[in-house]
Amino acid sequence: MIVKSISCEVKYIALKTPFITALRRVETIEFVRVYVECGDGKVGIGEAPATMAITGENIEIIMHSISQAKDELVGIEVKKALELLHKQSIGSSAKAALDMAFMSLLGFFKLENTREIQTDITISLNDVHTMLEDAKKACKEGMDILKVKLGSDVKHAIDVTCKLSLTLPKAKLLIDANQAWSLDESLEYVNAVENLNIELIEQPVIAEDLDSLKLITDATKIQILADEAAFTLEDVKKVMQNRSADMINIKLMKCGGVSRAVEILEYAREKKIKCMLGSMLEGPYSINAALYLAFNYRDVIEYVDLDSPLLYKERSCELDFTFDGSKISAKEC
Repeated sequence: MIVKSISCEVKYIALKTPFITALRRVETIEFVRVYVECGDGKVGIGEAPATMAITGENIEIIMHSISQAKDELVGIEVKKALELLHKQSIGSSAKAALDMAFMSLLGFFKLENTREIQTDITISLNDVHTMLEDAKKACKEGMDILKVKLGSDVKHAIDVTCKLSLTLPKAKLLIDANQAWSLDESLEYVNAVENLNIELIEQPVIAEDLDSLKLITDATKIQILADEAAFTLEDVKKVMQNRSADMINIKLMKCGGVSRAVEILEYAREKKIKCMLGSMLEGPYSINAALYLAFNYRDVIEYVDLDSPLLYKERSCELDFTFDGSKISAKEC
C-alpha cells in the first residue's frame, strides 16, 4: 500500500458539562482528524485533540505539524511511512494521529478478547458539595470507579477525599492531582488520607521532579501513578528503574501513537508493571484506537481511563464499542 494523500480537518464535540482539572477547563472537545488515503482506495483515520497544557500542541500546531510531515510521507509504502514518521521532529499528538491512521491501514485494530471491560468516570474539580453530588450520581448509575480531579488547594483535596471515601465506601477512588502540589503538600495529603480506601494517587508533583515523586512513593502504601512524567518508553524506563512511581499512565497523545504505546505495553508486560491506559478529552477514532489496546492488553492494564464518550453531549455513531454506563463492549460485526 502506497500513501497517496494526507489531509485533515478540525472537528468539535460538545460536552454535557464542563471538564475541569488543575490544568484546564474544557466545554467543547476540539481535535484534528487526519485522513491517509492509499493508492488502492483504502483510508486510515487518526485523531489528535488540542492539549496545549500537556503536550504543548494546540490545533494550529498539530495542523502545521501534519502538513510539515506529509511531504516526506506521501508516495511511499505505509510501513515505511510509519517508520519515517517517528524520526520527524513534530509533537507527540500530531505523531499519534498519523500513527493511528497508518496502524489502521496495516490492519492492527483486531480484538483478541471481546469480554467487556470497565472505564472510570471523571469527577471534575469543583466545590466539595458539587463533587460529592457528582460522585453520588455516578455511583447510582453504576459507575463506581471514580477519577477524582483535585487542585492546588490541599485542604480542599483532603476534605473532598475524606467525604468521598466515607460517603461512598464501595467506590474505587483514583485521585488525580495533575501536578498541582509541592512535595510538602503531597506528603501532607498522603499522611491525611493514608488510612482511607484509595486506589492510587496520580502525578501529585510536576513531571520533571522525579526525586520528589520517589519520596512520595516511598512515603505511602497508596500506589503512586506517573502520568506527565512518563511520555515515552525511555521516560517509563527511567521512572520505573528509579522506582519513582509504582505505576504508569500510558496515553496515545503522550507517547506518539499506537505503535509506541504497544512498545510500552510490551515492556510493562515483560517487567510486570501495572498500567493505566488513559486519554485526553478525545474524539471517537482515537478512543477506538485506545480501546483496542485496552481489550488486548488487559493483563497489563489495571485501570482504564477512556471515559470521553460518556462526557459527550450526544452519543457518537463512530465508535467501534458500546458504552453501557462505564461498561464497554465491542460492537458485533
